[in-house]
Amino acid sequence: MAEIQVDEMNLSKEETNKDDEECPIKEVEMTVPKTDDPTTPVLTFRMWFLGITSCILLSFVNQFFWYRTQPLTISSTAVQIAVVPIGHLMAKIITKRVFFEGTGWAFTLNPGRFNIKEHVLITIFANAGAGTVYATHILSAVKLYYKRPLEFFPALLIMATTQMLGFGWAGIFRKLLVEPAEMWWPGSLVQVSLFRALHEKENRAKGSTTRIQFFLIALVFSFAYYVFPGYLFQMLTSFSWLCWFAPKSIFVQQLGSGMQGLGIGAIGFDWTTISSYLGSPLASPWFATANIGVGFVLVMYFMTPLTYWYNVYKAKTFPIFSSDLYTVNGTEYNTEGVIDPHFQLDYAAYNQYGQLHLSTFFAITYGLGFAALGAIFVHVFLFHGSEVWNGFREAFDQRKKLDVHTRLMKKYKQVPMWWFHIVLVVNMALIFFICQHYLETFQLTWWGVLLAFVIAFGFTLPIGIIVATTNQQPGLNIITEYVWGYMYPGFPVANMLFKVYGYISMAQALSFVYDFKLGHYMKIPPRAMFMAQMLGTFISIIIYTITAWWLMGSVPNLCDVSVLPANSPWKCPQDRVFYDASVIWGLIGPKRIFGSLGVYSNVNWFFLGGAISPIIVWLAQKIFPKQKWISLIHMPVLLGSTAMMPPASSVNYTSWLIVAFLSGYVVYRRWPHLWERYNYVLSGGLDAGTAFIAVLLFITIQSKDINIDWWGNNIDGCPLAACPTAKGVPAIGCPAIL
Repeated sequence: MAEIQVDEMNLSKEETNKDDEECPIKEVEMTVPKTDDPTTPVLTFRMWFLGITSCILLSFVNQFFWYRTQPLTISSTAVQIAVVPIGHLMAKIITKRVFFEGTGWAFTLNPGRFNIKEHVLITIFANAGAGTVYATHILSAVKLYYKRPLEFFPALLIMATTQMLGFGWAGIFRKLLVEPAEMWWPGSLVQVSLFRALHEKENRAKGSTTRIQFFLIALVFSFAYYVFPGYLFQMLTSFSWLCWFAPKSIFVQQLGSGMQGLGIGAIGFDWTTISSYLGSPLASPWFATANIGVGFVLVMYFMTPLTYWYNVYKAKTFPIFSSDLYTVNGTEYNTEGVIDPHFQLDYAAYNQYGQLHLSTFFAITYGLGFAALGAIFVHVFLFHGSEVWNGFREAFDQRKKLDVHTRLMKKYKQVPMWWFHIVLVVNMALIFFICQHYLETFQLTWWGVLLAFVIAFGFTLPIGIIVATTNQQPGLNIITEYVWGYMYPGFPVANMLFKVYGYISMAQALSFVYDFKLGHYMKIPPRAMFMAQMLGTFISIIIYTITAWWLMGSVPNLCDVSVLPANSPWKCPQDRVFYDASVIWGLIGPKRIFGSLGVYSNVNWFFLGGAISPIIVWLAQKIFPKQKWISLIHMPVLLGSTAMMPPASSVNYTSWLIVAFLSGYVVYRRWPHLWERYNYVLSGGLDAGTAFIAVLLFITIQSKDINIDWWGNNIDGCPLAACPTAKGVPAIGCPAIL
């Protein structure tokens, strides 16, 4: 049973006026219920059994797909749907007998019908397995790319501490990022809407469709349709029609390729293409979509082609869109040739081999990452400074005005801060032990660990505010790589470890805060939520690590594109980007790339430009107060719009933007009643159907290498888009330019 405490400020409906009951965020007002039954059973046998089982299954499946050439993430939505009939079945067949009746230990395996709060906690368990552990990249980089030995136990400790450290930061900022109504976390509304559709009974008007019926229609449609882009007609993944008009033109294919070029006119008729990197477009607020769209257009259709065609930084020597590392002549950079036996940079070999070069697009994305980081603190100070200050003052003020959801949650016992402090201290102690005991392996010093903690702590609140209001998370990985690369160059593993402790602990904290906000909306007892998060995270860490270890030992040549066949499903694009970053920032160091000894020193000016940009927007808003659109310009989101590129490509963005525009602007304004009723339900149905059929296709067909060889399975169809255009640069499969 949920634990309840007496609430002296408990208000009846007669004591609250209509304004107090309304949420200031319209989307929340239309989606989240304002009622609660505190007597609803939560920590039930069904919840523990289904939650733990789903966490194990999702952790295994998602880590398995992580190394795939086309990585697939099975979201918790699939479990959210699948457990409903199982939960109802368990409610019918499991005995309702009360064990130890009449004692303080009395319990039952079946407290009654399967309820929505059990369902939420099962989904929280599933959330722990609905992705991957970022520290897996370290394991892959060390074992598969650098080909160095790594023991299982320290690898497991690294995986565990990077995930669990975020609990401490989440506890510190929970009151500021969960309780205020303005911190509304748009992505959580998809799950809220789906929970309601699965549990609330609706009276269907004649000719209309209930939400659960609509969800099932979307699920069945996406399940049946994905057979085409996922297997039969894979060109639908990136429909780059412009390339058809000039099959021998590098220029045209650079313009039209959705996978390796600018993606002009390219579109993906595939839900995984649309939602794989930026999340569901149906959950994006319109102002965030507009900022991402403007940022994408500026980068891909102005900055990239102009710098390429004007040959900035010898751009034509390299592909127009690539994350690979090159020599000055356009050949692939051989990193093994500049590493000494101690796994450090061999400076003599590096000076002889020459400087590392990037595609101009890759250099621009790093510059925009600098700009976004420069904009974050200035934007939060100018546009949210008063909210943050008031939030700090009111965080522990019992007289503060509470919105309806926070007021309802005050009936439950809160999670004591010392619980979070214990998690934080234990993880810090483990991290210091890892870095000191395995210093030769991981290269990170104790003072580097402290600095990583400071960075994570300092960025959690400002980035949390941005995520909570825009559903977009600016990356912190660049600043961690940059800082440690300057302070401690030549040590690639140290840089990777510094990044995961300085960046991922913050990202994981925001993931926990997101779950707390979901529990806040669904009125889940905070202590029950804490237990589900902790146990789910612990279980997922073990499964992720074992699965990754198994794959690295059982799949021949995993991630080695120089040996794998062209159509291999094991090319690991995300691990490749992480490895390249470790070479850039850790092995060679930013001083030799973006500093005084490097080619790209001018890119550092992006820091200043990013910091100034929110000031310009703020001044424009003050000077032209009647121009309401100015207030919608969000520079951290706009400048960080292409942060997922690479590994994301232009077709991921063009497809996402089209769907987000249709949902967040057209339907939301023209048919608001339809948007309110079906928008988030549609997102959940598309996620679930695609996830189910993708797993089924892999198990039954693709794992057995049963493929159809025809032109419709030639994804993108723009083979020349990756060709350099400078004279005399050799490239396999490309015409010679003399």
